[in-house]
Amino acid sequence: MDAEGIEEGRRRWQARFDAARKRDADFTTLSGDPVEPMYGPAPGDTVADFERIGWPGEFPFTRGLHATGYRGRTWTIRQFAGFGNAEQTNERYKMILAAGGGGLSVAFDMPTLMGRDSDEDRSLGEVGHCGVAIDSAADMEVLFKGIPLGDVTTSMTISGPAVPVFCMYLVAAERQGVDPGVLNGTLQTDIFKEYIAQKEWLFQPEPHLRLIGDLMEHCAQHIPAYKPLSVSGYHIREAGSTAAQELAYTLADGFGYVELGLSRGLEVNTFAPGLSFFFDAHLDFFEEIAKFRAARRIWARWMRDVYGATSDKAQWLRFHTQTAGVSLTAQQPYNNVVRTAVEALSAVLGGTNSLHTNALDETLALPSEQAAEIALRTQQVLMEETGVANVADPLGGSWYVEALTDRIEADAEKIFDQIKERGRRAVPDGQHPIGPITSGILRGIEDGWFTGEIAEAAFQYQQSLEKGDKRVVGVNCHHGSVTGDLEILRVSHEVEREQVRDLTQRKAARDDAAVRASLDAMFASARDGSNMIEPMLTAVRAEATLGEICGVLRDEWGGWTEPAGF
Repeated sequence: MDAEGIEEGRRRWQARFDAARKRDADFTTLSGDPVEPMYGPAPGDTVADFERIGWPGEFPFTRGLHATGYRGRTWTIRQFAGFGNAEQTNERYKMILAAGGGGLSVAFDMPTLMGRDSDEDRSLGEVGHCGVAIDSAADMEVLFKGIPLGDVTTSMTISGPAVPVFCMYLVAAERQGVDPGVLNGTLQTDIFKEYIAQKEWLFQPEPHLRLIGDLMEHCAQHIPAYKPLSVSGYHIREAGSTAAQELAYTLADGFGYVELGLSRGLEVNTFAPGLSFFFDAHLDFFEEIAKFRAARRIWARWMRDVYGATSDKAQWLRFHTQTAGVSLTAQQPYNNVVRTAVEALSAVLGGTNSLHTNALDETLALPSEQAAEIALRTQQVLMEETGVANVADPLGGSWYVEALTDRIEADAEKIFDQIKERGRRAVPDGQHPIGPITSGILRGIEDGWFTGEIAEAAFQYQQSLEKGDKRVVGVNCHHGSVTGDLEILRVSHEVEREQVRDLTQRKAARDDAAVRASLDAMFASARDGSNMIEPMLTAVRAEATLGEICGVLRDEWGGWTEPAGF
């Protein structure tokens, strides 16, 4: 771009910056020197392909979604938490909010993630251990007791049974006297990544997509601020993928959901702002920053050029970041504080919209209260003491960062081509029921391609660890330590007994005829193809349990077994 074009862009940025709201804060260095809100080429400079870097708040949003960067608003501190029963987790949420957390993020236990009730045989020994147990709307009421749902944003990390769990959340809001239409937050819902990486699906892929489409329609019509889909790369990376694979598979999944929305007749500029993303922040500091910047650029370009989005908000890639759980080590666990801080800094310098920092003891157990506080304070130190929130995209224009951003983008585009080619082979006549990317994703799930690619990347990394080419402090180098054993959080088996007892009492007290009628109506909706959200809400209001709702759908749609791979 020539000097005149750069100066015109700087004037556009300045106008947007001047018109935007800014935080009341001290934007100087620790030594008291003033800091500009954004840095770019010097007046008179020419920069080849500068439009790929651009200006904060301007397409292709490589440098961030807003002209102000974090001067307008800092990232949301959203700590992931959940353990035991709803009452115990409610106490932890109140602690997080009192300590300065900006939003809540719900971790569910394994039975809930698999759409099963706490009293089922398959739930034995798992209730409340990796998250909070939620069996019905009554549990959701307790989970948010004393926390006005109209005043907080809430993220829920669940995909297979996401739709019935969300219905329980809506009913809990109703019982608080909150209009569900004003709710704000994010539901994960991303079933593609379950087949690709996390393996917590309930049915075959197509019925899951049908439920997601129903939810997208309902939220677009009735809950406009709520984001019904958080497309997750986190679990893909935790399964062993490379940074480029995480980025490409995640964005491809996002394109698939865009195609789903379009196939439902939804207007892209209306529903696309309801999509958000969830990425992993790993330990290669600059690679992670480049990954986040490339993600924004790719998404904006595809949304505009492929799917016809014309509004900025429909082209924006909003994302939450969690530091890498897989990078934490049981050996010398206090090193995990350092790892988490570095990873969190990469997320911030990459422009994350919200952030969760892992606790030092999470490789051993759910976080203790002390470890959770340290994780929270890590973000607050970054936000309040380091000056990283003073400048929009402070690494923009770095030769190294821009080269990495370009490389990751190019690697991702090659993977998109592979996915589209799989779709072409799956549907030779080009008549894709939902869309070409979706067809490629479904074929890649069905034949195990995604799983195989991730497994190969994980194997190569493991080999590099065993050879010593990649080094992990306390694991394959620098072994000596004076650290003693940690006191870790242990969830008592009494939690399971209490949860099952409470569930039994609720079932005995409810109107069984109303429950049966509501489940029958939901079953009829599953068969006739109508939108299932209202029938499911009716069942939830009658205190139908998660296991009962998912059981009805399993009976109708059947399960799914992934292909064997060797």
